Amino acid sequence: MDFFQSHESLTTVEWILRAVVAYIFMLVILKLLGRRSLAQLSLFDFALALMIGNIIAHPLSDERLGFKGSMTTMIVIAILYLLCVFLTLKSFNVRKMFLPEPLPLVKNGEIKIKNLAKSRISVEYLLSAARKEKIEDLKKVSLALWEPDGTISFFIRPDLEPVTRSDMNIVPEAFSFPITVIREGNIDSNQLKKLGVEKSWLQSNIKKAYHADINQVLLATLDKNKQLKVFLYRLK
Repeated sequence: MDFFQSHESLTTVEWILRAVVAYIFMLVILKLLGRRSLAQLSLFDFALALMIGNIIAHPLSDERLGFKGSMTTMIVIAILYLLCVFLTLKSFNVRKMFLPEPLPLVKNGEIKIKNLAKSRISVEYLLSAARKEKIEDLKKVSLALWEPDGTISFFIRPDLEPVTRSDMNIVPEAFSFPITVIREGNIDSNQLKKLGVEKSWLQSNIKKAYHADINQVLLATLDKNKQLKVFLYRLK
């Protein structure tokens, strides 16, 4: 464990061992903190990620620094973070401090200039976010909220929303999530068993509908209504 301590110089193997230990330890810390995409990070989460990266980077670039101090610091920070998460779930005041209320940017088709200034975003950014949601006219927006994670939620005026089956009193079929039964030419027997389907039935239907063998199938999905979707290898 010499690579764990501070040294005037390290061998190549010791540098590699440091990198491996740091990588595994980082995975453990991230697993402990929970999973979020970059777009979902709050300002506090983003600052924490930068802090952890900075702490673990120093022992990987300076042989005179040992791992003990960095790992201890990271563990303490992770514990403090989890404590803050727990308090935000239990206390409204703490939650309001770390997760502020969404700020309305557009209301009934009118842009709230003061709130745009508070959010430090421009009208061009607001229009860009609207275009990404396929909204070409802000007059169509009943409400647009600047969320704590930095995203903008848009709500279209009710009279402009598309007609749904429930509006027409049409009872839809129950949703059935398609399950992968073949992946890269290999049949997943466990999934077939859950669906109550035999391999022979699957092979027969693929042969009949697609004129293909199992080893020619890149991906095949099947839902509880026996709707089979098949994607074949397309070799040039």
